[in-house]
Formats: sequence, C-alpha cells, structure tokens
Amino acid sequence: MARTGLIYDEAMLRHDTGTGHPERPARLDAVHRALDKAALDLQSIPFSVADRADLLRVHTEAYVATVERMCAAGSGYLDPDTPVVAASWKAALLAAGGSIAACRAVLDKTIDNAFCAIRPPGHHAEADHAMGFCLFNNVAIAARWLQRQGGVKRVAIVDWDIHHGNGTQHTFYEDDSVYYVSLHQHPLYPGTGRASERGRNNTNLNLPFPPGTPPEAWVEAVDAKVMPELKRFEPDFLLISSGFDAHHDDPLGSQRLEAVHYAEMTRLVRSLADGRIVSLLEGGYNLNALAESATAHVRALRS
Repeated sequence: MARTGLIYDEAMLRHDTGTGHPERPARLDAVHRALDKAALDLQSIPFSVADRADLLRVHTEAYVATVERMCAAGSGYLDPDTPVVAASWKAALLAAGGSIAACRAVLDKTIDNAFCAIRPPGHHAEADHAMGFCLFNNVAIAARWLQRQGGVKRVAIVDWDIHHGNGTQHTFYEDDSVYYVSLHQHPLYPGTGRASERGRNNTNLNLPFPPGTPPEAWVEAVDAKVMPELKRFEPDFLLISSGFDAHHDDPLGSQRLEAVHYAEMTRLVRSLADGRIVSLLEGGYNLNALAESATAHVRALRS
C-alpha cells in the first residue's frame, strides 16, 4: 500500500467566483468531504504559499503583478471566465505552493505519491494571461520547481481533463525535458490540442476525442499510446493534471467516463517514474461525479 499525501487548505475555498460560476468553492469542499469519508489514511502535507520566484519560472513579472493588483482591488475579471476577489491571491499562491510541497515530500520520500486538492485550477493559464478559470499554471510551476530546485531531469505530465491544457503545452512545447500528454475532447474549449501538435522533438502528445467517445477508448489510449511513449521517455517524475470533467454527468463536456475509468487510468500510469507521482486537481463541475471520481483516483494511487 502506497503512502499517499494530501494537499488541502480551506483558504482555497475563499476564492469566490460568484453565483452560478462552474468553478465554485463547493467543488473543493465536495472533494475534501468525500476523501475524508472514504477514510483512505492520507498523510496531510504541510505547505505554504508559493514564492514569487516559483511563479516567475513560468509566468511573466508583468502578469504576476497584474493578478496581484486586481486581487488587491477586491474584484475583477482576468479574462471573461476568470473572476477574482481579494482572497483569490492567497488561494492561487496556496495552490501553486501546495503543488510544490507535494513534489518536495515525494522527493524526500516522506510519502510515495500525493493528491493536491487545490483551486483555482491551472492548466489553461499562459505565461502572460489567465484563461478558463485558471490564474497560475500549477502543474507547470511544479514541473519547473522539480527541475530547478529538486534536481529532476525529466518530467512527464499527463493531463486527462476534458479541456486541452493549452497553457501547459505552450510552456513546454520547445522543451524536450518535459513530455506533455493530453487526453481531451475536441472540438471544445480552448480549441487547441490537435494531434499534429507534437512539440519541437515529439515530446508533446495530444489525443483528441470526439464527443460521445466510449470511455474504454480513453483507457485504451492510455494503455496503448501514452504508456509506450512515456516508457521510452523514461521520466524521473510524473505529474497528473487530474480533471474529472470527462465524466458522463459533467455539465461542461460530452464524454462518458465514470469513476471506475479514472481509477483504471491511474493504475496504468502508476508504474511510471518508479511511482513518484503528484496529481493536481483541475476541472470537474458536477459535485457528485467530481467527488466520486477524485476518490476513485486517490484510492488507485493508494493501492
């Protein structure tokens, strides 16, 4: 049984996106309550906010300053989908800082792997602007910390959020030390993620699925396409952008996965990087589906 760590802080609930917004505090609360009820014996990882230097490995100084200024003003929109309030600044820094702390704990062998129950999500955030509910690109920040501070040479990122992680792809598109894989619905927001987008040295793999794809096709793609690619790449560490919005009950997509399929995909990738894995919460907007899928995912990390 693996020792699985958990990143969570209720301060991330205070990122208030307003009535009717899909990326709402209740998402994180539902995940936390479900994990607590499941009694998976997760180890709470102490963490704090990310340093500015952590953010600047991925984002521009001008963009970080813009986010800080808008949050300090008390409210505003970084893009049409991405509102902030005063508490959003700390929430975003905790999301990034928690992701780094989880990576540090795995490298220190305090734990074997970890799940980061965090918000706001991150994989749409570009170097110089927000997109799609995302302020800072948590998974990219974690990957750069692993390389610059953690001594890790080769990082793989597997992203199974239903929406393509444009920000993550663009961060590492020219960098063959990070292999980015995305399984997502296409066409769908943000419109990127075509199979032809392979990166400078073929270390970018997009697996786009049309609406209504059978869930078995997602699992088979991980087994038959993702695993051979990443085994050849031989990553030293695996990060997962774990969105659960390909679930058949999710309101923002048209896929058919259930909790069991997230567990199956998790079990398939668990052998990579000698099990050194940190998973970060991205999307998932039906509360019950999100809670069930996240629990199945974490249970598979523990197994």
